[in-house]
Amino acid sequence: MNTESINLIKKYYAAFNNADMETFLNLLTDDVVHDINQGRRETGKLAFTDFMANMNCHYKEQLIDMVIMATADGSRAAAEFVVLGNYLHTDEGLPEANGQTYTLPAGAFFDIREQKIARVTNYYNLQNWINQVNP
Repeated sequence: MNTESINLIKKYYAAFNNADMETFLNLLTDDVVHDINQGRRETGKLAFTDFMANMNCHYKEQLIDMVIMATADGSRAAAEFVVLGNYLHTDEGLPEANGQTYTLPAGAFFDIREQKIARVTNYYNLQNWINQVNP
């Protein structure tokens, strides 16, 4: 277990939960790779910043029940958690938003380089989310 990498991921999610986008984004490498759940791959901090601006416009989320693991050398990490969310504004191609709440198990995988996050791969069950916001 690598406590430096675990602490990095803890800081990343604490910044997320506190809506501290400056700290959150500063934990990423400039060339960060972002694998969007059931979607495309984006590269670079600017693309990640744009993605988060869109997410923060449409959703308000808190992550709880966090479990974080890291390889012995600290180069990779994983997190499992539960997303408590509110769907604030309709996101393109998704059901209409009207403040619905949702509880969604999720996870993420990370590459870590020089104590920054170099890759984030997120996963959650999109159909589960759709069923919750569009019963």
